[in-house]
Amino acid sequence: MNPELLGLALKKQRLRLKSAALRADFAEQAGALAPAFSAVDRVQAGISWLRRHPVLPVAALVALLVVRPRTMLRLAGRGWLVWRGVQRLRSALKVGLV
Repeated sequence: MNPELLGLALKKQRLRLKSAALRADFAEQAGALAPAFSAVDRVQAGISWLRRHPVLPVAALVALLVVRPRTMLRLAGRGWLVWRGVQRLRSALKVGLV
């Protein structure tokens, strides 16, 4: 066999072994992130459930509005102020970046 081809084959084999070792090391280290990924998956599943069942959260908000109207209106006002603040911040950042 051609010595150059043999050298390339050995180099290829070493690279494959090193790649396999790196993948195994990465998989081991990524295991520590599994709880965080699991939490994100649960949040996404909850959001998906809310999108499939929009009547239930709306009914809960209406019930709270009937039972505690003053509290709900106060929270709605605060939510409006936060939303406006975010909108202003976004527009200010957009102007500053251009």
